[in-house]
Amino acid sequence: MRALQYLRSDLLDLKPYDAVLPVAADKLDANEFPWDWPTGFKQKLSLLWEKGIPSNRYPDANHHGLKQAIAAYAGADPSQISVGNGSDELIRSLLIATCLGGRGSILVPEPTFSMYAILAQSLGIPVVRIKRDPESFALNLEGCQQALAEHRIRVVCLVNPNSPTGNSLNTSEWAWVETLPPEILVVLDEAYFEFSRHTALPKLADHPNWVVLRTFSKAFRLAAHRVGYAMGHPQLIQVLESIRLPYNLTAFSQWAVQIALEHAEEFLADLPLLRQERETLYNALQQLPGVRVWPSQANFLYFQVEGWDPHRLQQEWQALGTCVRATGGGIRLTVGTPEENQRALERLRQLLQ
Repeated sequence: MRALQYLRSDLLDLKPYDAVLPVAADKLDANEFPWDWPTGFKQKLSLLWEKGIPSNRYPDANHHGLKQAIAAYAGADPSQISVGNGSDELIRSLLIATCLGGRGSILVPEPTFSMYAILAQSLGIPVVRIKRDPESFALNLEGCQQALAEHRIRVVCLVNPNSPTGNSLNTSEWAWVETLPPEILVVLDEAYFEFSRHTALPKLADHPNWVVLRTFSKAFRLAAHRVGYAMGHPQLIQVLESIRLPYNLTAFSQWAVQIALEHAEEFLADLPLLRQERETLYNALQQLPGVRVWPSQANFLYFQVEGWDPHRLQQEWQALGTCVRATGGGIRLTVGTPEENQRALERLRQLLQ
C-alpha cells in the first residue's frame, strides 16, 4: 500500500507497544499486581464518584491534593513532583524537554523497558542502544562510556530494577552514574520501588540532573487508572508542568491514588507474600530442565529455555492458559497468585516434556 504523503516516513515502520488483552487466561505478562483492590475500598471510591465528583467539571489541573499526598508518601516536596498519565507521559515530556529539535540522543541499555526507544523514535530523537552483559545483564560500562564520547547523549535511561531482567544497579554502575556530567539528564525509573526498596531519592539534592520516575500501576494496584509521577529538581519539574497536556488525569484517578496512599500500609501489606511467591517460583524454575532463571528484585522473573524460541514458548504457553511476555531474548513471567503460579509451572512442565 502506498504511504500517505503527509506522514513522516520514519514512523511508517515504528511498531507500537505490544499489549495484547488475552481472553480466559492467567494474565502473567504485564507485571500487574495479582490481587485487585479490596471491596471496601472500591465501594469507597464508588461512593466518592457518585456524591463527591461532579461530572460536568474539569478535574484539578494542577493536582494539588494529589501532589501533597505523594510528597508525604515519598518523602519529597510538592515542588519536586510532576504527575503524568502513567510514566509513559512523563518519559515523553522528559524527551521533549531535553532532546527535541536535534539537540541530542538518548542512551538505552538493552534489554529494558521498550517505551523509552518507542517514544524517542516517535519524536524523531536518535536512540543509542548498548547491549547489557548477556550473563548478568549488568550495564556494559565501557560501551556506555564510548557512546558518550561518540554521540551527543542528552538522556541516559536506567530502569532500577530493570525490566525485563529484574536486576538492580550494582556498586560499579552507581559509581558510573555519579560521574555523568550535569548536561546529561539521568532518568532513574523506579517503577518497582515498592518491591525492591532501592531508591535514588536521597541523592537528588546533590544531582540536579537526576530524575526519579515511579508508578501506581504496580504495588498500589492502579494499572487501570494510569498514574505515574516524577521527582526531580524544581526547575525541571516546572518545565514538565509547562509542557504536559492540561487535565491529563481524571478526577477519578486522582482520588483513587489519594485513597490508596491514605491506606498505603494496607495496600502494601501483601508485598511479603508476593516476594515469597517470587522465590518459590524462582526455585521451581531452577529445577526445570534447560531453564536458566535470573534473580529478581521486582514482581517478575526473567528466564530462558534452551532450545526454545521465546515467542514460540509464549504462544504455546498462552494456548494452555498462561500469558507471559517474550522480550529481550527470553521470557518475563509476572508473579501472580499462588494458584496462577502453580498453574503456570504445571503448564510449563507440560511443554518441556
